[in-house]
Amino acid sequence: MNRVKAFVFVLFTLLLASCASPSIDDYVDTNPKLDLKKFFEGELYAAGVVEDYSGKVVRKFTVSMEGSWQGNEGLLKEWFIYDDGEKQTRFWYLTDLGDGKYKGRADDILGEALGQAKGSALRWRYDMMLPVDGDTYQVHFDDWMYLVDDNTIINKSDIIKFGIIVAKVTLVISKVNGR
Repeated sequence: MNRVKAFVFVLFTLLLASCASPSIDDYVDTNPKLDLKKFFEGELYAAGVVEDYSGKVVRKFTVSMEGSWQGNEGLLKEWFIYDDGEKQTRFWYLTDLGDGKYKGRADDILGEALGQAKGSALRWRYDMMLPVDGDTYQVHFDDWMYLVDDNTIINKSDIIKFGIIVAKVTLVISKVNGR
């Protein structure tokens, strides 16, 4: 009977651990410190991949970006080019709410994206209307950005539908000419 209890306890512990996700507070003491207004100012370039639920890369893309800020209000323009020739444009309207908190909106975002930065990390959460093969699906993004150095961010996103991760996006964002 003790073996059964031990097995159930280990199984339960593993199940709980698999449901855990990182917290933005885990990054409070990390460096370099991410200042969204400083990083997303000027010209940027990004390259990324989309993985399906199994981890298979199903799309590759590049993004040209241009960011500008007036006080606490920012505009991030994004021009996507996918490996199949599809092009998309997205304009993010960002607001620095202070204390590392941000909000954003764009035409394909439902409501507002809400984000918080601590240390070298930023976590965004938002719902989006995502076009896929001629259809559009409402999905949730759990989006993490990690400042590697003054010129580079690694962006990792889980795309979630009905509580299940259906795809992942990895993107490396660089300042053009290191500025």
